[in-house]
This record gives sequence, structure tokens and C-alpha cells, in this order.
Amino acid sequence: MTSTSTTKLPDSRLVVTGHAPDGTSIFTFDEIRKPFTPFGPAGAHFTSFHASPSVPASNTAPYPELATVLPRCPPAGVLFCITEIQPGGSAPMHRTLSLDYAVVLSGEIVLSLDGGEEKTVRAGEFMVQRGANHAWHNRTQEPCRILVVMVGTEKIVLADGKALEETVFGKRPE
Repeated sequence: MTSTSTTKLPDSRLVVTGHAPDGTSIFTFDEIRKPFTPFGPAGAHFTSFHASPSVPASNTAPYPELATVLPRCPPAGVLFCITEIQPGGSAPMHRTLSLDYAVVLSGEIVLSLDGGEEKTVRAGEFMVQRGANHAWHNRTQEPCRILVVMVGTEKIVLADGKALEETVFGKRPE
């Protein structure tokens, strides 16, 4: 479906704190983050704010550069990001090896599962995704912004011993 809407959400401002050499709290970063649009302006937009390769996370590690990467959670870490799905847009079926805490900040999104079930989630509503193979569909005329905190997990192992692998937009890793 092609979008005819010209509504655009504002770019996100990121404020980061840290410490001076004497331990005093300081602001280390204050900048507008431009979204990463690997699928073009009508596709999904991603803005990643922070990632840590492990937990507990370090408060003194160099700040990671995430401006031009798809949001993928490190296997033993965490990722903090937003995803924006444009009017009429979708993110294809995919599974991440993470536990995802998500809140729809604006708009609404249809969350589709590989078994065919769907739920509409609206602004101010929350999701906890536990490794489910899923797709996103914005069936409205307004963009949808979803805030996500991803926590790395082990693979889901079924009773028959089969492990569910990560899928990236419908494709299994080689």
C-alpha cells in the first residue's frame, strides 16, 4: 500500500548524562537523532539510542554509534530504540532473539503473528514480545511510533528439541 500522507513525526532528541573526572554528574550528549531509513522514506524508520553488549551494562564505556544500523539486540545485552511505521507501511514477519518491552507512543499498529492472529495496539498501550515471529502493519493515515527496549535472550527450545532461530524480515540466517 502506498502512503499519500505527508504527516511526519519530529526527529527525536537524545540527552545523555555521564560524569566529570571528579565524579560530578554532567550532560555528555544533547542532539537530535535522525532516523535510519534503510527501506526508503515510505518504509520503517529506526532510531537507536543506546545499546550495551552485556548486562550489567557499563556506565563508563564509550557511547556506541548506532545511527545507521538495524535495531538488533546484542545476545547478552540490551538495546533502546524507536521504530516508526509509516501510514500504509509494514515491517515483514521477523523474530528477534530478545525479550521486547514496547509502548506505542503515537498512532496505532496491528501486530500480526505467524499463526494468523492479530491485535491492534494504540497510543499509550504496551506490549511484551517474547521471541514471537511477528509483523507490523500500519493501516491508518498517520505514522506510528513505537518505543522498544530489547533484552537479549536464549533461543526458545520446543519440547521436541527444535530451537527457534532469529529471522530477519522473513529470511532465516545462513
